[in-house]
Amino acid sequence: MTSSTADILGSYLRLAEPFGAVVDRVPATGWDAPSPCEGWSARDVLAHVIHSQRTFLAERGVDAATSVDLDSDPSIDPGDAWRVHLERMRELLADPAVAGMEYDGVFGRTTVGKSIVAFHGFDLVVHRWDIAAAAGLDERLTDSELDMLERSADGFGEHLYDDGVCKPALPVPDDADRQERVLARLGRRTPATV
Repeated sequence: MTSSTADILGSYLRLAEPFGAVVDRVPATGWDAPSPCEGWSARDVLAHVIHSQRTFLAERGVDAATSVDLDSDPSIDPGDAWRVHLERMRELLADPAVAGMEYDGVFGRTTVGKSIVAFHGFDLVVHRWDIAAAAGLDERLTDSELDMLERSADGFGEHLYDDGVCKPALPVPDDADRQERVLARLGRRTPATV
């Protein structure tokens, strides 16, 4: 593993591990609860996170599939599905041929590893909050995570509100805290925006 590959893997894990910690906290009855993502349950959000990472890699010729498919088998434990997926991502991102693979993205030439950390990392943080909110868990994002979400939102520009990315920003009261403001910018309802 090269140092840049280790950096990519480490950056991914710093986002994926707190996501997994929330997945582990969701009670069995919480997976069918509606999430802040309209029309999606907590289980649907998790399936989306796994599916979007696998699809992104498959589009670049990398097989990220595992023997556990949350989309096709409703009896699969969501926590098990996440842990198997995370292990596969560890293997793939430790491989310099995968993490360093170049391609032309929406924002120009980049690598698979950088996209996994930037775009899919954004998803890991936002959807971690979505899953927690669906399950009634209080999930606080760190200042570093909020910084990343703000930088990402700025970087996405007009694409932030493309279909399938984020809903339009919501108004917040003057006394809303930073997390509520950032989530409202991403179209998420919090107590401050209800």
